[in-house]
Amino acid sequence: MTHIAWLACWGSALLLAHVFVGYPLLIALWARLRPRPVARKAWLPTVSIVVAVHDGERHVRTKLANLQGLDYPPELIDIVLACDGCHDNTVAIARRSTDPRLTVLDFPNRRGKAACVNDAVALTRGDVLLMTDIRQRLSPCALKELVANLADPEVGAVGGELHMENVRTGFAQGVDFYWRYEKMIRHAESTAGSMIGVTGAIYAIRRALFKPLPAGTVLDDVLVPMRVAAQGKRVVFEPRAMAWDQPSQEPEAERRRKIRTLAGNFQLLQLAPWLLSPFRNPLWFCFISHKVLRLLAPWLIVALFLSTGFLFNRHPIYALAFTGLGLGALLVGMARMRPRLGTWMPARIAVAFFYLNLFAAQALLAFARNRRLHLW
Repeated sequence: MTHIAWLACWGSALLLAHVFVGYPLLIALWARLRPRPVARKAWLPTVSIVVAVHDGERHVRTKLANLQGLDYPPELIDIVLACDGCHDNTVAIARRSTDPRLTVLDFPNRRGKAACVNDAVALTRGDVLLMTDIRQRLSPCALKELVANLADPEVGAVGGELHMENVRTGFAQGVDFYWRYEKMIRHAESTAGSMIGVTGAIYAIRRALFKPLPAGTVLDDVLVPMRVAAQGKRVVFEPRAMAWDQPSQEPEAERRRKIRTLAGNFQLLQLAPWLLSPFRNPLWFCFISHKVLRLLAPWLIVALFLSTGFLFNRHPIYALAFTGLGLGALLVGMARMRPRLGTWMPARIAVAFFYLNLFAAQALLAFARNRRLHLW
Protein backbone atom coordinates (compact mmCIF):
# COMPACT_ATOMS: atom_id res chain seq x y z
CA MET A 1 0.00 0.00 0.00
CA THR A 2 2.88 2.35 0.82
CA HIS A 3 4.43 1.68 -2.58
CA ILE A 4 1.17 2.55 -4.34
CA ALA A 5 0.84 5.76 -2.30
CA TRP A 6 4.44 6.67 -3.16
CA LEU A 7 3.80 6.17 -6.88
CA ALA A 8 0.54 8.14 -6.71
CA CYS A 9 2.22 10.97 -4.83
CA TRP A 10 5.24 11.43 -7.04
CA GLY A 11 3.44 10.63 -10.28
CA SER A 12 0.74 13.18 -9.53
CA ALA A 13 3.25 15.78 -8.38
CA LEU A 14 5.42 15.41 -11.48
CA LEU A 15 2.49 15.56 -13.88
CA LEU A 16 1.01 18.61 -12.15
CA ALA A 17 4.40 20.31 -12.17
CA HIS A 18 4.74 19.58 -15.89
CA VAL A 19 1.25 20.85 -16.75
CA PHE A 20 1.35 24.15 -14.89
CA VAL A 21 5.07 24.99 -14.73
CA GLY A 22 7.26 22.63 -16.74
CA TYR A 23 5.47 22.79 -20.08
CA PRO A 24 5.02 26.60 -20.04
CA LEU A 25 8.74 27.03 -19.26
CA LEU A 26 9.77 24.46 -21.86
CA ILE A 27 7.70 25.97 -24.66
CA ALA A 28 8.90 29.47 -23.70
CA LEU A 29 12.52 28.28 -23.87
CA TRP A 30 11.88 26.58 -27.20
CA ALA A 31 10.34 29.79 -28.58
CA ARG A 32 13.35 31.80 -27.40
CA LEU A 33 15.99 29.43 -28.76
CA ARG A 34 14.29 28.48 -32.04
CA PRO A 35 11.76 31.16 -32.97
CA ARG A 36 9.89 30.91 -36.26
CA PRO A 37 9.00 34.44 -37.37
CA VAL A 38 5.93 35.00 -39.51
CA ALA A 39 6.51 36.74 -42.85
CA ARG A 40 3.78 39.33 -42.30
CA LYS A 41 2.94 41.85 -44.98
CA ALA A 42 0.02 43.99 -46.06
CA TRP A 43 -2.53 41.84 -47.88
CA LEU A 44 -6.15 42.43 -48.76
CA PRO A 45 -7.90 39.20 -49.74
CA THR A 46 -11.65 38.83 -49.87
CA VAL A 47 -13.01 37.96 -46.42
CA SER A 48 -16.20 36.28 -45.32
CA ILE A 49 -17.22 36.96 -41.72
CA VAL A 50 -19.16 34.14 -40.06
CA VAL A 51 -21.16 34.66 -36.87
CA ALA A 52 -23.34 31.95 -35.32
CA VAL A 53 -25.79 33.13 -32.66
CA HIS A 54 -28.53 31.80 -30.40
CA ASP A 55 -30.86 34.35 -28.79
CA GLY A 56 -28.50 37.28 -29.20
CA GLU A 57 -30.88 40.24 -29.45
CA ARG A 58 -28.91 42.15 -26.76
CA HIS A 59 -25.74 42.05 -28.86
CA VAL A 60 -26.66 41.74 -32.53
CA ARG A 61 -27.12 45.43 -33.31
CA THR A 62 -23.85 46.36 -31.62
CA LYS A 63 -21.99 43.47 -33.24
CA LEU A 64 -23.10 44.37 -36.76
CA ALA A 65 -22.10 47.99 -36.20
CA ASN A 66 -18.74 46.79 -34.91
CA LEU A 67 -18.17 44.65 -38.02
CA GLN A 68 -19.17 47.53 -40.28
CA GLY A 69 -16.54 49.66 -38.54
CA LEU A 70 -13.62 47.36 -39.35
CA ASP A 71 -10.76 49.13 -41.11
CA TYR A 72 -10.92 47.02 -44.24
CA PRO A 73 -12.20 47.72 -47.78
CA PRO A 74 -15.97 47.08 -47.45
CA GLU A 75 -16.25 45.74 -50.99
CA LEU A 76 -13.95 42.85 -50.01
CA ILE A 77 -16.16 41.71 -47.12
CA ASP A 78 -19.35 39.70 -46.89
CA ILE A 79 -21.06 38.77 -43.62
CA VAL A 80 -23.15 35.69 -42.84
CA LEU A 81 -25.15 35.68 -39.61
CA ALA A 82 -26.47 32.20 -38.80
CA CYS A 83 -29.31 32.29 -36.24
CA ASP A 84 -29.61 28.98 -34.43
CA GLY A 85 -33.19 28.47 -33.19
CA CYS A 86 -33.51 32.05 -31.94
CA HIS A 87 -36.74 32.66 -30.02
CA ASP A 88 -36.08 36.34 -29.36
CA ASN A 89 -35.79 39.29 -31.79
CA THR A 90 -32.30 38.46 -33.10
CA VAL A 91 -33.48 37.71 -36.65
CA ALA A 92 -35.82 40.70 -36.85
CA ILE A 93 -33.15 43.11 -35.63
CA ALA A 94 -30.56 41.71 -38.04
CA ARG A 95 -32.92 41.94 -41.00
CA ARG A 96 -33.45 45.64 -40.34
CA SER A 97 -29.83 46.19 -41.30
CA THR A 98 -29.34 48.05 -44.57
CA ASP A 99 -25.89 46.55 -45.14
CA PRO A 100 -26.06 44.77 -48.54
CA ARG A 101 -23.14 42.55 -47.56
CA LEU A 102 -25.14 40.87 -44.78
CA THR A 103 -26.90 37.53 -45.24
CA VAL A 104 -29.13 36.38 -42.39
CA LEU A 105 -29.79 32.66 -42.08
CA ASP A 106 -32.75 31.78 -39.86
CA PHE A 107 -32.81 28.19 -38.65
CA PRO A 108 -36.02 27.80 -36.62
CA ASN A 109 -34.90 24.59 -34.88
CA ARG A 110 -31.80 24.73 -32.75
CA ARG A 111 -29.11 22.46 -34.19
CA GLY A 112 -25.95 23.76 -32.54
CA LYS A 113 -23.18 26.11 -33.60
CA ALA A 114 -21.31 23.58 -35.73
CA ALA A 115 -24.22 22.95 -38.12
CA CYS A 116 -24.84 26.69 -38.47
CA VAL A 117 -21.18 27.40 -39.16
CA ASN A 118 -21.08 24.68 -41.82
CA ASP A 119 -24.14 26.12 -43.59
CA ALA A 120 -22.81 29.65 -43.30
CA VAL A 121 -19.40 28.77 -44.72
CA ALA A 122 -21.10 27.02 -47.66
CA LEU A 123 -22.59 30.40 -48.65
CA THR A 124 -19.38 32.39 -48.35
CA ARG A 125 -17.15 33.48 -51.20
CA GLY A 126 -14.13 34.99 -49.44
CA ASP A 127 -10.62 33.59 -49.63
CA VAL A 128 -10.38 34.04 -45.86
CA LEU A 129 -12.93 33.21 -43.17
CA LEU A 130 -13.14 35.44 -40.09
CA MET A 131 -14.82 33.57 -37.27
CA THR A 132 -16.21 35.63 -34.41
CA ASP A 133 -18.86 35.39 -31.71
CA ILE A 134 -21.81 37.69 -31.20
CA ARG A 135 -20.82 39.11 -27.82
CA GLN A 136 -17.26 40.35 -28.23
CA ARG A 137 -16.18 43.70 -29.67
CA LEU A 138 -13.33 43.67 -32.21
CA SER A 139 -10.71 46.37 -32.64
CA PRO A 140 -11.02 48.30 -35.94
CA CYS A 141 -7.64 47.03 -37.17
CA ALA A 142 -8.25 43.41 -36.11
CA LEU A 143 -9.03 42.02 -39.56
CA LYS A 144 -6.05 43.67 -41.25
CA GLU A 145 -3.73 42.39 -38.54
CA LEU A 146 -5.04 38.84 -38.88
CA VAL A 147 -4.77 38.60 -42.67
CA ALA A 148 -1.28 40.13 -42.63
CA ASN A 149 -0.17 36.84 -41.04
CA LEU A 150 -1.96 34.83 -43.72
CA ALA A 151 0.20 36.56 -46.32
CA ASP A 152 2.83 34.04 -45.18
CA PRO A 153 2.10 30.89 -47.20
CA GLU A 154 3.16 28.70 -44.25
CA VAL A 155 0.36 30.11 -42.06
CA GLY A 156 -3.08 28.55 -42.33
CA ALA A 157 -4.90 30.09 -39.39
CA VAL A 158 -4.36 32.95 -36.99
CA GLY A 159 -5.98 33.80 -33.68
CA GLY A 160 -6.40 37.21 -32.12
CA GLU A 161 -6.05 38.28 -28.50
CA LEU A 162 -9.03 38.40 -26.16
CA HIS A 163 -8.89 41.02 -23.41
CA MET A 164 -11.05 41.12 -20.30
CA GLU A 165 -12.65 44.42 -19.30
CA ASN A 166 -14.79 45.48 -16.34
CA VAL A 167 -12.87 43.17 -14.02
CA ARG A 168 -14.38 44.06 -10.64
CA THR A 169 -14.41 41.18 -8.17
CA GLY A 170 -11.58 39.09 -6.77
CA PHE A 171 -12.88 36.05 -8.69
CA ALA A 172 -12.91 38.00 -11.97
CA GLN A 173 -9.37 39.21 -11.28
CA GLY A 174 -8.29 35.63 -10.71
CA VAL A 175 -9.90 34.51 -13.98
CA ASP A 176 -8.21 37.41 -15.77
CA PHE A 177 -4.84 36.37 -14.29
CA TYR A 178 -5.36 32.77 -15.43
CA TRP A 179 -6.34 33.97 -18.92
CA ARG A 180 -3.15 36.07 -19.14
CA TYR A 181 -1.17 32.97 -18.15
CA GLU A 182 -2.96 31.01 -20.90
CA LYS A 183 -2.18 33.68 -23.48
CA MET A 184 1.52 33.61 -22.59
CA ILE A 185 1.56 29.88 -23.35
CA ARG A 186 -0.26 30.38 -26.65
CA HIS A 187 2.13 33.16 -27.65
CA ALA A 188 5.12 30.90 -26.94
CA GLU A 189 3.56 28.01 -28.87
CA SER A 190 2.95 30.32 -31.81
CA THR A 191 6.51 31.65 -31.77
CA ALA A 192 7.90 28.12 -31.59
CA GLY A 193 5.71 26.91 -34.47
CA SER A 194 1.97 26.54 -33.90
CA MET A 195 -0.46 26.97 -31.05
CA ILE A 196 -3.07 24.28 -30.50
CA GLY A 197 -6.11 26.48 -29.98
CA VAL A 198 -7.45 29.92 -30.78
CA THR A 199 -10.11 32.03 -29.14
CA GLY A 200 -13.53 31.61 -30.72
CA ALA A 201 -14.09 35.35 -30.36
CA ILE A 202 -11.63 36.17 -33.14
CA TYR A 203 -9.74 33.94 -35.54
CA ALA A 204 -9.18 33.70 -39.27
CA ILE A 205 -8.50 30.72 -41.51
CA ARG A 206 -7.85 30.18 -45.19
CA ARG A 207 -11.17 29.09 -46.62
CA ALA A 208 -9.50 26.28 -48.60
CA LEU A 209 -8.37 24.69 -45.32
CA PHE A 210 -11.77 24.67 -43.63
CA LYS A 211 -13.47 21.30 -43.36
CA PRO A 212 -17.10 20.91 -42.25
CA LEU A 213 -17.39 20.39 -38.51
CA PRO A 214 -18.89 17.20 -37.06
CA ALA A 215 -22.43 17.72 -35.79
CA GLY A 216 -22.54 19.12 -32.28
CA THR A 217 -18.88 20.20 -32.11
CA VAL A 218 -18.38 22.53 -29.17
CA LEU A 219 -14.69 23.44 -29.50
CA ASP A 220 -14.41 24.54 -33.12
CA ASP A 221 -11.69 26.90 -31.90
CA VAL A 222 -9.54 23.84 -31.11
CA LEU A 223 -10.63 21.35 -33.79
CA VAL A 224 -10.30 23.85 -36.68
CA PRO A 225 -6.71 24.89 -35.87
CA MET A 226 -5.66 21.32 -35.15
CA ARG A 227 -6.98 20.31 -38.57
CA VAL A 228 -5.02 23.19 -40.10
CA ALA A 229 -1.83 21.97 -38.41
CA ALA A 230 -2.55 18.43 -39.62
CA GLN A 231 -2.59 19.82 -43.16
CA GLY A 232 0.95 21.12 -42.70
CA LYS A 233 0.19 24.78 -42.00
CA ARG A 234 1.01 26.90 -38.98
CA VAL A 235 -1.49 28.32 -36.49
CA VAL A 236 -0.19 31.58 -35.07
CA PHE A 237 -1.10 34.22 -32.53
CA GLU A 238 -1.60 37.90 -33.40
CA PRO A 239 -1.78 40.15 -30.30
CA ARG A 240 -2.54 43.25 -32.38
CA ALA A 241 -5.88 41.75 -33.46
CA MET A 242 -7.89 42.40 -30.31
CA ALA A 243 -11.33 41.52 -29.02
CA TRP A 244 -12.90 42.53 -25.71
CA ASP A 245 -15.16 40.55 -23.42
CA GLN A 246 -16.33 40.74 -19.82
CA PRO A 247 -15.52 37.94 -17.38
CA SER A 248 -17.98 36.42 -14.96
CA GLN A 249 -17.77 38.27 -11.66
CA GLU A 250 -18.71 35.25 -9.50
CA PRO A 251 -18.11 31.47 -9.78
CA GLU A 252 -21.83 30.72 -10.19
CA ALA A 253 -21.98 32.86 -13.32
CA GLU A 254 -18.89 31.18 -14.78
CA ARG A 255 -19.86 27.62 -13.93
CA ARG A 256 -22.22 26.70 -16.77
CA ARG A 257 -20.13 28.28 -19.53
CA LYS A 258 -16.87 26.78 -18.26
CA ILE A 259 -18.24 23.30 -17.70
CA ARG A 260 -19.63 23.26 -21.23
CA THR A 261 -16.28 24.38 -22.66
CA LEU A 262 -14.29 21.88 -20.62
CA ALA A 263 -16.71 19.08 -21.48
CA GLY A 264 -16.07 20.05 -25.08
CA ASN A 265 -12.50 18.80 -24.61
CA PHE A 266 -13.79 15.32 -23.80
CA GLN A 267 -16.11 15.53 -26.79
CA LEU A 268 -13.16 16.57 -28.95
CA LEU A 269 -11.28 13.40 -28.07
CA GLN A 270 -14.38 11.41 -29.02
CA LEU A 271 -14.84 13.23 -32.34
CA ALA A 272 -11.16 13.31 -33.31
CA PRO A 273 -9.28 10.42 -31.63
CA TRP A 274 -6.40 11.01 -34.07
CA LEU A 275 -5.42 13.93 -31.84
CA LEU A 276 -4.08 11.38 -29.33
CA SER A 277 -1.77 9.76 -31.89
CA PRO A 278 1.81 11.04 -32.10
CA PHE A 279 1.94 9.65 -35.64
CA ARG A 280 -1.07 11.64 -36.90
CA ASN A 281 -1.00 14.76 -34.77
CA PRO A 282 2.05 16.96 -35.55
CA LEU A 283 1.40 18.94 -32.36
CA TRP A 284 0.94 15.85 -30.20
CA PHE A 285 3.29 16.80 -27.36
CA CYS A 286 1.81 20.29 -27.05
CA PHE A 287 -1.72 18.96 -27.26
CA ILE A 288 -1.17 16.35 -24.55
CA SER A 289 0.66 18.80 -22.29
CA HIS A 290 -1.64 21.77 -22.81
CA LYS A 291 -5.05 20.12 -23.12
CA VAL A 292 -5.25 16.48 -22.10
CA LEU A 293 -3.21 16.62 -18.90
CA ARG A 294 -5.14 19.68 -17.76
CA LEU A 295 -8.30 17.61 -17.88
CA LEU A 296 -6.62 15.18 -15.48
CA ALA A 297 -5.39 17.93 -13.14
CA PRO A 298 -8.30 17.85 -10.63
CA TRP A 299 -7.95 14.09 -10.22
CA LEU A 300 -4.17 14.42 -9.88
CA ILE A 301 -4.70 17.00 -7.12
CA VAL A 302 -7.03 14.60 -5.28
CA ALA A 303 -4.52 11.77 -5.68
CA LEU A 304 -1.74 13.99 -4.38
CA PHE A 305 -3.76 15.08 -1.36
CA LEU A 306 -4.76 11.52 -0.42
CA SER A 307 -1.31 10.03 -0.97
CA THR A 308 0.52 12.74 0.99
CA GLY A 309 -2.01 12.27 3.77
CA PHE A 310 -1.27 8.55 3.82
CA LEU A 311 2.51 9.22 3.80
CA PHE A 312 2.28 12.13 6.25
CA ASN A 313 4.52 10.55 8.91
CA ARG A 314 7.02 8.97 6.50
CA HIS A 315 8.99 12.12 5.63
CA PRO A 316 8.66 15.89 6.26
CA ILE A 317 8.21 16.53 2.54
CA TYR A 318 4.91 14.64 2.55
CA ALA A 319 3.70 16.48 5.63
CA LEU A 320 4.67 19.77 3.99
CA ALA A 321 2.83 18.92 0.76
CA PHE A 322 -0.28 17.75 2.61
CA THR A 323 -0.29 20.86 4.81
CA GLY A 324 0.24 23.13 1.81
CA LEU A 325 -2.74 21.63 -0.02
CA GLY A 326 -4.85 21.95 3.09
CA LEU A 327 -3.86 25.59 3.59
CA GLY A 328 -4.68 26.29 -0.05
CA ALA A 329 -8.17 24.86 0.42
CA LEU A 330 -8.56 26.89 3.62
CA LEU A 331 -7.50 30.06 1.78
CA VAL A 332 -10.15 29.44 -0.89
CA GLY A 333 -12.83 28.95 1.75
CA MET A 334 -11.84 32.10 3.62
CA ALA A 335 -11.75 34.12 0.40
CA ARG A 336 -15.31 33.02 -0.39
CA MET A 337 -16.52 34.00 3.08
CA ARG A 338 -14.52 37.25 3.22
CA PRO A 339 -14.74 38.99 -0.18
CA ARG A 340 -12.08 41.53 0.83
CA LEU A 341 -9.57 38.72 1.26
CA GLY A 342 -10.46 37.58 -2.26
CA THR A 343 -8.81 40.70 -3.71
CA TRP A 344 -5.40 39.66 -2.27
CA MET A 345 -3.31 38.31 -5.16
CA PRO A 346 -2.51 34.83 -3.69
CA ALA A 347 -6.15 34.39 -2.65
CA ARG A 348 -7.65 35.34 -6.01
CA ILE A 349 -5.21 33.07 -7.85
CA ALA A 350 -6.03 30.22 -5.46
CA VAL A 351 -9.77 30.78 -5.91
CA ALA A 352 -9.52 30.85 -9.71
CA PHE A 353 -7.30 27.75 -9.71
CA PHE A 354 -9.69 25.91 -7.39
CA TYR A 355 -12.82 26.67 -9.41
CA LEU A 356 -11.26 26.00 -12.79
CA ASN A 357 -10.18 22.56 -11.59
CA LEU A 358 -13.53 21.97 -9.91
CA PHE A 359 -15.29 22.81 -13.16
CA ALA A 360 -12.92 20.46 -15.03
CA ALA A 361 -13.93 17.60 -12.72
CA GLN A 362 -17.62 18.45 -13.10
CA ALA A 363 -17.18 18.65 -16.88
CA LEU A 364 -16.26 14.97 -17.11
CA LEU A 365 -19.43 14.04 -15.22
CA ALA A 366 -21.48 16.44 -17.32
CA PHE A 367 -20.16 14.96 -20.56
CA ALA A 368 -20.83 11.44 -19.36
CA ARG A 369 -24.46 12.42 -18.69
CA ASN A 370 -25.05 14.50 -21.81
CA ARG A 371 -23.20 13.83 -25.05
CA ARG A 372 -25.30 16.38 -26.99
CA LEU A 373 -23.45 19.36 -25.57
CA HIS A 374 -24.62 21.85 -28.16
CA LEU A 375 -28.23 21.51 -26.98
CA TRP A 376 -27.53 22.61 -23.40
